[in-house]
Amino acid sequence: MLVMRGIVKQFPGVRALDGVDLDVRAGEVHCLLGQNGAGKSTLIKVLAGAHQPDEGTIEFNGAQVRASSPMDAIRLGFATIYQELDLVDGLSVAENIFLGHEHARAGFVNRGAVNRAAGAVLARLGHPEIRPKAEVGRLSPAAKQVVSMARALSHEARLIIMDEPSAALAHDEVANLFRIIRELTAQGVAVVYISHRLEEIREIGDRVTVLKDGRTVAVGLPARDTPTSEIVSLMTGRNVEYVFPPRAAESPGDEVLRVEGLSSPGAFADVSFSVRAGEIVGLAGLVGSGRSEILEAVYGARRAYGSVALSGKPVRRGDIVGTVRRGMGLAPEERKAQALLLDQSVTANITLGSLPGFAKFGWMDRAREKAEAQRLVEALDIRPPDPERPIKTLSGGNQQKAVLARWLLGSRKLLLLDEPTRGVDVGARAELYAVIRGLADQGIGVLLVSSEVPEVLGLSDRVLVLREGTVIHQGDAQDLDEHRVLDMIMDGRAA
Repeated sequence: MLVMRGIVKQFPGVRALDGVDLDVRAGEVHCLLGQNGAGKSTLIKVLAGAHQPDEGTIEFNGAQVRASSPMDAIRLGFATIYQELDLVDGLSVAENIFLGHEHARAGFVNRGAVNRAAGAVLARLGHPEIRPKAEVGRLSPAAKQVVSMARALSHEARLIIMDEPSAALAHDEVANLFRIIRELTAQGVAVVYISHRLEEIREIGDRVTVLKDGRTVAVGLPARDTPTSEIVSLMTGRNVEYVFPPRAAESPGDEVLRVEGLSSPGAFADVSFSVRAGEIVGLAGLVGSGRSEILEAVYGARRAYGSVALSGKPVRRGDIVGTVRRGMGLAPEERKAQALLLDQSVTANITLGSLPGFAKFGWMDRAREKAEAQRLVEALDIRPPDPERPIKTLSGGNQQKAVLARWLLGSRKLLLLDEPTRGVDVGARAELYAVIRGLADQGIGVLLVSSEVPEVLGLSDRVLVLREGTVIHQGDAQDLDEHRVLDMIMDGRAA
């Protein structure tokens, strides 16, 4: 039914897809596997018309096609259910299901017909209890997933792409999802299924394609018969060489962070660990496992229950200013959206977290502010070395250095680093690794999140492995390797 050949997609500084091949047969569940960053999401966005390929061809039912927009993809017969659900919270269930192809007559929406059709689709999915008139924003995550699936079915699609469709579903709801998928494939519908859960792949999948670093490394493997070790090996083989600075010879110092029984409903549960001065503790797990949410809760920016103590004193939820003053800093996952003032200078971005320290009688000491920014630009080798340059003109690696520099002003006890090398080229990565290790060597505790398992293992002294919001292993990084961590993440068994 679908044949993709030599698909290439480039973004500034990143070749996300480097000649990917995929073929999907009518009536099969074709599973797409790969680590975070392997190119899976980019590939399905090409299929969905959200991205345009730079090279390559797509054939559907024997004819060459090109979806220039998401609406084009829908007209072709492609429907996509994204991991990050694209629902409009303020609209009703029925309005979301038929958004863009409403039942209308003479320019007016026939709401009765829309509600009846939505009810029929929801009943087909085994969820007649979801009311078509209910506001989507008030539904549970699992119910929202069902609504997203109903939208795909409402288009009578011949190819349905499902990106982590079971992530928000309970066990019985996953069984219902599989029932629906089997009904669809029995009617000749093809399903491209993305999941990190190998037990699901074995149960529902027919064939498997594996991506690594934007390339296809295996096409059409039998889902039920291919050994787990082979799949993991295909996923972890790398073209990128990781060079990490040596770990500190001295033992870590006093405890700077203690987390006990920390829980955030829907994100993670009963998490306990500590970080000592000069120690790097890494959190390994898949997207959605609760890694970033744990950092937000420790920082006081997320609703959570349990206790968080910085140098023995409780961290109060919502008191970000107090948390920063006491020596904690957060470099968030999305630096452009969450950390940087893109139109401001490098200086303004570096000093943003310490402005009171440059004020005297209510007036900013601009000369001292610029001098401190210049010192950090030189210390971290931020290029070009111009503190007054707009930060949006710097490369990703140098922007990330500026985010780290922000937390080097004043006395820092603990840094929370969420995906510190995302979108950073290989050369800049090595520099950032040296900076992070240098911070630890100065006695700063570091709590690190990364989707790159080798990065977590190479930088960290200790590692927590997370799966679906639960810590399934804690131990020394030197006692683990990438294969063991992935086995734990995907099979759910502790080491």
